[in-house]
Amino acid sequence: MRRRLPSIGAAMAAGWLALALLVWAYGESPRAVLAQLVAGTWAVPYGAGQVLYKATLLSLTGAAVDLALGAGCFNIGAEGQLAVGGLALAVAGAALPAGTPRWIGLPAVLLVAPAAGAIWALAPAILRARFGAHEVISTIMMNRIADALCGFALARGLAVSGTARTADVVPAARVPRLDAVGLTSFHGSAVSLAMPIALAVVALASFWRARTRVGRETMLVGMGPAACAAEGIPVARRLAGALVLSGAIAGLASVAPVLGYKGYYEAGLGAGAGFGGIAVALLGRGSPVGLALAALLVGTLEQGGLVVNARVPMELTTILQGVVIVAVALTDVRVRAAATRSGA
Repeated sequence: MRRRLPSIGAAMAAGWLALALLVWAYGESPRAVLAQLVAGTWAVPYGAGQVLYKATLLSLTGAAVDLALGAGCFNIGAEGQLAVGGLALAVAGAALPAGTPRWIGLPAVLLVAPAAGAIWALAPAILRARFGAHEVISTIMMNRIADALCGFALARGLAVSGTARTADVVPAARVPRLDAVGLTSFHGSAVSLAMPIALAVVALASFWRARTRVGRETMLVGMGPAACAAEGIPVARRLAGALVLSGAIAGLASVAPVLGYKGYYEAGLGAGAGFGGIAVALLGRGSPVGLALAALLVGTLEQGGLVVNARVPMELTTILQGVVIVAVALTDVRVRAAATRSGA
């Protein structure tokens, strides 16, 4: 990780320079805008809670992208996997009987989101493993299909009459917000107990990669598939498994907005977290601590964009993310290796 810090630092410096120039060109003071961004995020409990909520989604989508990168694949489909997982999660949560105990209802619906995400990643996984199809193209295609499918499903009966959202999930399937479990300073913010669930999943994904035979073989495939094939490692199976597991983690990210925040699914809920996960994965560089810190950074920028929107367009923080992604990707050997193998 230490060897990667200079390139990450240089990428962040390039991003901040680009942001400062754009803010200055817009006629505002970069220092004043930055001060307002910090004051509206970490300086107040509500802002900090919103950052933590966004970081919850981003840590999971980042872990999903990172796991696929480690196997030599570039999963751009976390956005669609999250959307499909969220819709399936909301439908399952609303279908439970009203008197379902929490110890049954919550674990039951928690299994639905990763299952839906994994199923949505299955087609790109098969296309890559069996036919060598570029997973970047197929996962982007699946994002578009997910958008259309979720909209169609809501329009054709899954939405409450007269609305564009599903019915409320039963109370037993809700994930409590932090202000409901004693942390009253976060009142009004969307942060919930989905945050520790996300941190646990990120840690488990790291453990799986480093401490299990299948996980280690999957990472070895990412470093040298030809050598792994010569040693008898089932390369195609490991690639497919990595993409499916990546989809499952991305689908699980829908727990925060559906069960911890809204209590239902609506079109666009959690949108952007899938693509934000790419920035988190590139900044986190395979470390669970790095992924968590990167999620906090990107979450701060996303919430900060809303805070400063009265002075400058919130899209400026998106530009900052884009510059950082490009700069880090240029130095990330995993991205270059995945692109080379996918194009082979």
